[in-house]
Amino acid sequence: MLIYKIFRRSEWDQFRTAGETAGAPIDLQDGYIHFSTAAQVAETAAKHFATESDLVLVAVNGEAIAADLKWEVSRGGALFPHLYRKLRLDDVVWDKSLPLGASGHIFPEGLL
Repeated sequence: MLIYKIFRRSEWDQFRTAGETAGAPIDLQDGYIHFSTAAQVAETAAKHFATESDLVLVAVNGEAIAADLKWEVSRGGALFPHLYRKLRLDDVVWDKSLPLGASGHIFPEGLL
């Protein structure tokens, strides 16, 4: 099962250069990297990145990182995947731009 992380372009560029990341400022503050499922990612984008257009959506195979992944209650009582280690570039299955359109972010076809 794929899980998703939204990065600002500058965060993504730093991640690609370094080969690993401890996440965005909110991840560093919370002590884990926040992910969303396909059913959760649009709401995550709207809630935390509503006016940001230069974003990158990253897909990661949840089973491949399962040893360090915890599913914890978060927004609305739903279980969200949280990664308790650095995310490595080789964990990434794919990345795609996540532009902001007139009515919200434009997700890759077939994701939502």
